[in-house]
Amino acid sequence: MKTRKVPMRKCVASQEMFPKKELIRVVRTPEEEILIDPTGKKSGRGAYLCAKSEYVELAKKRKALDRALKTKVGDELYQRLYDYIETGKLDG
Repeated sequence: MKTRKVPMRKCVASQEMFPKKELIRVVRTPEEEILIDPTGKKSGRGAYLCAKSEYVELAKKRKALDRALKTKVGDELYQRLYDYIETGKLDG
């Protein structure tokens, strides 16, 4: 039986490598929208973040998502990330 390679991605807050499935993908679409992408398939510039609230706080403090997505990320997205981590669901 052949073992499958697990895709790894780097968390923008902690700079650590994790399996892709353990991370949350945030994407800046070609229309300049910033969205949480639970499928990992939306087109646009993506950044990965650990699914823990302390890493969201760290990313906010370091402006890691601003740098990774090459745009200003508002507080409202960070609030949506906190809610998504707590409930496991996207609102709206």
